[in-house]
Amino acid sequence: MKMTRRELLIGTGVGALGVLLVSCTPEPKPTPTRSITPSPSPLPTTVVPAPAASVRSAWARDPFAHGAASYTRVGVQQSTRQKLAEPIQNRVYFAGEATDVDDPGTMRGAFHSGQSAAMRLRAAMAGGERIAVIGAGLAGAAVASELADADVEVTVFEARDRVGGRVHSHLDDAWPVPVQLGSWLLDADDALGDEPDFPEMSDLTAALWRSPEGAIEPVSPAPIEKAVAAAETLPADVALAEALIDTGADPEEPGLAALLAHLATTAAADAEVLSSWFPPELPADAAKAVVGDLGAYVHELVGDAQLSLASPVTRIAYDDAGVSLRLGTGESTSFDRVVVTVPLGVLQRDGIEFSPQLPFGHRGAINALGMGHIETIWLRYDDKPFWETDAAIWHVVGGEATVRTWINLSPSTGENVLVGIVGGDAAEEFAALDENEALTAALISLEPFAPSGETD
Repeated sequence: MKMTRRELLIGTGVGALGVLLVSCTPEPKPTPTRSITPSPSPLPTTVVPAPAASVRSAWARDPFAHGAASYTRVGVQQSTRQKLAEPIQNRVYFAGEATDVDDPGTMRGAFHSGQSAAMRLRAAMAGGERIAVIGAGLAGAAVASELADADVEVTVFEARDRVGGRVHSHLDDAWPVPVQLGSWLLDADDALGDEPDFPEMSDLTAALWRSPEGAIEPVSPAPIEKAVAAAETLPADVALAEALIDTGADPEEPGLAALLAHLATTAAADAEVLSSWFPPELPADAAKAVVGDLGAYVHELVGDAQLSLASPVTRIAYDDAGVSLRLGTGESTSFDRVVVTVPLGVLQRDGIEFSPQLPFGHRGAINALGMGHIETIWLRYDDKPFWETDAAIWHVVGGEATVRTWINLSPSTGENVLVGIVGGDAAEEFAALDENEALTAALISLEPFAPSGETD
């Protein structure tokens, strides 16, 4: 059930900590979400034609994310994520992909972390309690879904004017499929759950590796596998890039560099900072793409929980009696327990003040983990496509390409849509480009896929 902050606060009784201050401050205007932007013009001449429309993400600049996904830095144990997930006085709970040990940085990890937090809540809460969930992404929505049959009142606060968090299906009649500006790719055999129904997905099969000189053989992941295996025998963790060098590989060799760029599109970080003891999984050259509405899926998960959009929480006070939340307008309300599912980047930037401050172990976990970058750019072609391949996953090897990983949706959807994905430092730099610069960089990156370097 969607409600405004004023309806929520007027209907809230004085609870734990005895704090309820209804402010007369006007409702804040929500930060608008990214919208479809027509291709800027004019553009420098490239052998790849300009698309009919383009749109890109900007998670690096998003004040409610400060990045796309967490990653494990060199020397950081996976138990750090478990520490972050530990409840504080059975009042403050944490969820989100950064707290998931098995699948950090993924939709699956976010979903499962919400389920885990809900299980911990059930072990501590009593009937009739009021539970606050901060964040309406996959983790927060999963908490609400898991508590739907419990005798508690759940309220979900979301800073944005939409649900979904770092998944964002932008719906526009000008685009033949939802434009996924956040996480949207899954392993070929992956799924989040059966209820509610997950959106429609399409299989992405066949990979194409190309250099400016033409098609090349697929790049083997063997050097990375060898480096990780060797690093596991070392007395101390080293960066993945260092492990590669120690085992005779050259991270700057064009083929390996392209593979590491592909890894960064899922790991959100470069080999120079990634742990070799706890490396991210290598992305496979077969995957599934969500081509349905992820926002509708999240709404289904939230269910009948009270939902307050455009409601950033700036302060959480807690003690043995309960918790008090202060919103961005200064308004406050009280609950028995709270689940914090905001991105790691928000916690690292002190986007929420805690009183008292979080225990040392939780603060240490927040600072130890890394928050990385993944950005996408979507291109729509209305006329005949310039490419001549049915491969769904493209890799650019060598040259000066900014965007080295591309998804071709034409084989699976019949629509001439290309999606460029860039991760790590390159993603942060890409997000800083203006619209013209970003589109030009994308088109130049696609030049190896234009037949003979020419277009009709």
